[in-house]
Amino acid sequence: MIELRGLTKRFGNLVAVNDLSFRIERGDAFGFVGPNGAGKTTTIKMLATLLSPDGGGANVNGHDVVKDPEAVRACVGYMPDFFGVYDDMKVWEYLDFFAAAYRVPAPKRPDLIRDVLELTDLSERSEEYVDALSRGMKQRLCLAKTLVHDPEVLLLDEPASGLDPRARIEIRELLQELVKMDKTILISSHILPELSELCNKIGIIEGGKLVLAGDVKEISAQLAGGLRLIIRLGNRIEEACGFLADYPSIASAQLGEDGAVECVYNGAEGDQHSILTALVQAGFQVQSFSEEATNLETLYMRLTRGVGS
Repeated sequence: MIELRGLTKRFGNLVAVNDLSFRIERGDAFGFVGPNGAGKTTTIKMLATLLSPDGGGANVNGHDVVKDPEAVRACVGYMPDFFGVYDDMKVWEYLDFFAAAYRVPAPKRPDLIRDVLELTDLSERSEEYVDALSRGMKQRLCLAKTLVHDPEVLLLDEPASGLDPRARIEIRELLQELVKMDKTILISSHILPELSELCNKIGIIEGGKLVLAGDVKEISAQLAGGLRLIIRLGNRIEEACGFLADYPSIASAQLGEDGAVECVYNGAEGDQHSILTALVQAGFQVQSFSEEATNLETLYMRLTRGVGS
């Protein structure tokens, strides 16, 4: 759905985006991660056809961002990191204005507006003036505006920026609903916990250059030497450590501080169940067996340490 091929943008002597290349498939939730000034916003603006690249190219849903910008805009919903709000308009009027800008026929607008208000939990605010909304509600309204023409691709630039903890949680839950709706999402952020429960793929950018891009679990496994498994047992815990350490597809096994056995698995993807079966057959009482959740903060620090130095 999104393909970058050596995408480059310069502002004078500054190379803000330097030869970016990666792909995002249909239905992916792609976390675009990097510090402030890394080039995230500039990249997103080029994908949204708001800036023209100085080198390379990009396609969105098969449309070239330079040669066919109108087709790109029709299938993209863009949410900027800072958006202009028309304070003297009511919530429904604000959405109606953007629906008209996206050339949604007037007879279809009321139903569409009702649907996006319900999705973003703003139905009861439809008659309020935008200026009266809290920061969190304005963010949800901006997301509603982004969805009003039912785009297949969402480009979201720091959607939770400046929100309090409750509002950030509400935005994250809303984005999780959009993932379930099979939208293709590129979401930029430097607040990594926001992305850990949302994104299946990640791209890390630093100093305008792509450090790494790919599947979150695969990247984490490569850095750790394999998938990390957490196994809790009801008996013979130390014996289980030795049993697992000798298992062919286990690179290492050790007892964690909380009493669980922590393993690094480097066998075939999807074959982890064989370890559970072997433990049960050997008489170990397995209380829980799970993969360790990917810690994006640790991943980011390991990948960006010293880059550009």
